Amino acid sequence: MFSWMGKESGSGRQQQDVHQTVTGGLQALYTGKLLPLEEHYRFHEFHSPALEEADFKNSPMVLLVGQYSTGKTTFIRYLLEQDFPGMRIGPEPTTDSFIAVMYGDKEGSIPGNALVVDPKKPFRKLNSFGNAFLNRFMCSQLPNQVLRSISIIDSPGILSGEKQRISRGYDFCQVLQWFAERVDRIILLFDAHKLDISDEFSEAIKAFRGQDDKIRVVLNKADQVDTQQLMRVYGALMWSLGKVINTPEVVRVYIGSFWAKPLQNTENRKLFEMEAQDLFRDIQSLPKNAALRKLNDLIKRARLAKVHAYIISHLKKEMPAMFGKEAKKKELISRLPDIFLQIQREHQISPGDFPDVKKMQQQLELYDFSKFHALKPKLIESVDNMLANKIAPLMSMIREEESSMPPQMVHGGAFEGTNEGPFGQGYGEGAGEGAGEEEWVVARDKPLYDEIFYTLSPINGKVSGINAKKEMVNSKLPNSVLGKIWKLADNDNDGMLDEEEFALAKHLIKIKLEGYELPNDLPPHLIPPSQRKPVHNSD
Repeated sequence: MFSWMGKESGSGRQQQDVHQTVTGGLQALYTGKLLPLEEHYRFHEFHSPALEEADFKNSPMVLLVGQYSTGKTTFIRYLLEQDFPGMRIGPEPTTDSFIAVMYGDKEGSIPGNALVVDPKKPFRKLNSFGNAFLNRFMCSQLPNQVLRSISIIDSPGILSGEKQRISRGYDFCQVLQWFAERVDRIILLFDAHKLDISDEFSEAIKAFRGQDDKIRVVLNKADQVDTQQLMRVYGALMWSLGKVINTPEVVRVYIGSFWAKPLQNTENRKLFEMEAQDLFRDIQSLPKNAALRKLNDLIKRARLAKVHAYIISHLKKEMPAMFGKEAKKKELISRLPDIFLQIQREHQISPGDFPDVKKMQQQLELYDFSKFHALKPKLIESVDNMLANKIAPLMSMIREEESSMPPQMVHGGAFEGTNEGPFGQGYGEGAGEGAGEEEWVVARDKPLYDEIFYTLSPINGKVSGINAKKEMVNSKLPNSVLGKIWKLADNDNDGMLDEEEFALAKHLIKIKLEGYELPNDLPPHLIPPSQRKPVHNSD
């Protein structure tokens, strides 16, 4: 027992060491190669604050966004299976703050102003949003197993209308954009009874531009409608999302009721269970893919920083030396779309790497172009060298970590036991049906299968492969599937099927026709009784 515990802890330390090597390598690349380019061309003022050590070392984060009363806070309570400091739940807008729910040895909360001066937390750059935001920001810490692997950001419930946006006192969408760039998953929550996407919600979703791969959608409280209504609700949600999320791919929507209370409508229970398991798997994959996500975000940031450098240096080059600077500035701002096209052609850059032109035009109004820096090729070359030669070794190191170490998973809370025991997904269904029962599950329908068996001209109690094929192809399953069924059913590998093996083949065909997957190896409970090895009891 003790040797097992020591081995496990040693593996954990080894995994942590490799992870620290990867994150340390990412941080070194950023500070040595990319940060000088960002500082030289004022990237942080236009796009995103500089990254710090905590940004590379923090646990994966999940951001929850949705209109009020869609169940965001209840969703966190559902995952953690316990209350957290600052939690308020109600039908009215209750969460008026951003709450970072994180692991801590003792339960408690940290107010925003204290939080943004903590170098161990990845929130220091939120200081730029001022007191109006910091008074509406807090960290809720508690010793919960789930939070050892991930942190969860709860956001204020979104209301409709211009008034709510103004009354916040800070730029809500800018804060969301800041979080979106740093989190690993963005979950948009919708209520089955509240599918309208308000103006502010639409603006919030647009703030996630460029982070589409992180977005998942949860249609919550789906147990409160019947199947026919749910079909209509799902269609309406997809139509609404199609207008605000401009991607060619269909966004992944998880349907369910994510709280611990009894289902109001149980006819879709199995669907909800499958959707919940899919969502759990997605969240559980975050720690494993955290380093890869940070690497991906660093590459995206480097490409944007390069484009920004080309834009700023081009504007500097176009400015007159003495007179007419203001007029030239206005002309350049108005011609910015054409300048983007020119830079795109000149440096062979993809249009997707460019920032939003309207937002850039608004930001440029505040700057003196003559104070911008001219193009410095060495800084660009340094970033190009990073992308061409330094990223691949880090990628290999991440892949090596994934293959050599046990996968990091989220444990505790609602994640505990979701794949084990009789209430795990698919337990007692398909090939798992009959497991743990004394009677051979195939025997239930064997009299029917026997009737078919004796019409196939068995010789010495067995039917040939040719005769068995005539019956099996009636299922209309493809040959590749029937071949796998034959391999599983012909348990003694004699090229023929006896009475029990034929019944097993028919049972496996039934499993496949009902939509379940076939096992790669025949489970012990499906082995024909006559072929099972006797169990010897030792006295």
